[in-house]
Amino acid sequence: MNVNSLSTVMNHCFIIDAHSHLWLKQDTCWDGKVIRSLRNGRSIFLGEEVQMIPPFIIDGRNTAEVFLSNMDYAQVSAAVVVQEFIDGIQNDYLAEVAGKYPDRFFVFGMADYLKTGFFEQAKALIDEGFKGLAIPGHRLLGKALDGDEMLRMFRLMEERGALLSITLADGDRQVEEMEHVITECPELKIAIGHLGMANPPATPCWENDSWRRQILLARHENVMIETGGITWLYNSEFYPFPSAVRAIREAASLIGMEKLMWGSDYPRTITAITYRMSYDFIVKSEEFSDDEKRLLLGENARRFYGFDRLVELPYIKNMSE
Repeated sequence: MNVNSLSTVMNHCFIIDAHSHLWLKQDTCWDGKVIRSLRNGRSIFLGEEVQMIPPFIIDGRNTAEVFLSNMDYAQVSAAVVVQEFIDGIQNDYLAEVAGKYPDRFFVFGMADYLKTGFFEQAKALIDEGFKGLAIPGHRLLGKALDGDEMLRMFRLMEERGALLSITLADGDRQVEEMEHVITECPELKIAIGHLGMANPPATPCWENDSWRRQILLARHENVMIETGGITWLYNSEFYPFPSAVRAIREAASLIGMEKLMWGSDYPRTITAITYRMSYDFIVKSEEFSDDEKRLLLGENARRFYGFDRLVELPYIKNMSE
């Protein structure tokens, strides 16, 4: 099969990345340890120097413009930008990105949920125009996701039509809390990240009932699951990530392909692979029909996030072809 042109396989499918990150600079702490951008794509991360982003990003600035260049090359029409405590709060920069590229990015704001009083921060972000809020829930173990202030925020989001992007701890440790949130706020649109923190190949998620319980949160009408970081979770196996394909297939068997969205977790994942490779393993897989690929790689996210002016990007062949 000729898969050089995406349209050959997907019949002009619009690709949307449902999980990515942007920042101008990492300069924060987590658990008392420093996270700080260096040069040549490296960062000090929790006491260790790591290759945080590709080495060609020499100034440490993970900008929208660099991402757009990757998106245009890989024929990704739009991207959803979430936030994480380990990158530091990026609200000011992401508001700028949303204003500058409204048709290419859906950006999430983030409050400091570790401190009492975050409701007022969250309200201010929604008032300022953020269409959704991101919560790195897996970093809030010990802080109830269905606590009084959280529920107050979720009710406001439901009332104002703001979306929630949340990553939960692996397994079902926070599933009961999320069930309560969904019951209390049935109209709140929720995207759960990282395919429920699918386990690496040594401990297959499809043999894990607690993983299934997290995925089954998407049986609720307004809840979706996105696969951000799936190539990181299965990095030890590497391209074409057969166990990642199996994990997506298993999730689809539980909730249907119409409840799943592809996400790359850009830029960290592309230290090991190219951006195109972060979805190409799905395009080339024979485990999915063309209709399923269209849903997973773009159509579900287009519907969920309300993208209505998507750019169609031509395939530009490599000079080495």
